[in-house]
Amino acid sequence: MRTLADLEETFWQRHANPKSGWSRVLVLPVLLYAVYRQRWRLAVAAVAFTLLNPFLFSPPETDDAWMTRVVLAERWWTAESDAGLFDASYPNVLNLLNVPASGYALVAAARRRPIRAAAAGAASMLLKFWYVAELVRRYDAEH
Repeated sequence: MRTLADLEETFWQRHANPKSGWSRVLVLPVLLYAVYRQRWRLAVAAVAFTLLNPFLFSPPETDDAWMTRVVLAERWWTAESDAGLFDASYPNVLNLLNVPASGYALVAAARRRPIRAAAAGAASMLLKFWYVAELVRRYDAEH
């Protein structure tokens, strides 16, 4: 019988496949498009894909890929950081700022304001990439 720890380990191993990370990059733009066009099946599919994605790919053979190290760094950071993911310390503040940027992007899409939705979505993605790049830098320095 598989334990919760086994399931968590499987999640992280499979999520470390770079295909998992890079395919998730597309979720926010697809979700914003779905909300803007009021295509609720597409929105539900994007959310479902986000939840299932880490289990769709096999574990990577190496940790050479940057996106693999992103996932390894996120796991390491969540285990090592006493502050949590959403406190005001650096680099967590980038993750914290990502929340209202993403929320505003979704609201702008719902209100059919494409420029605002795209700008806020781009800001959200920029903050996320900045955050994970900092985590990778710290992870690489430690390992």
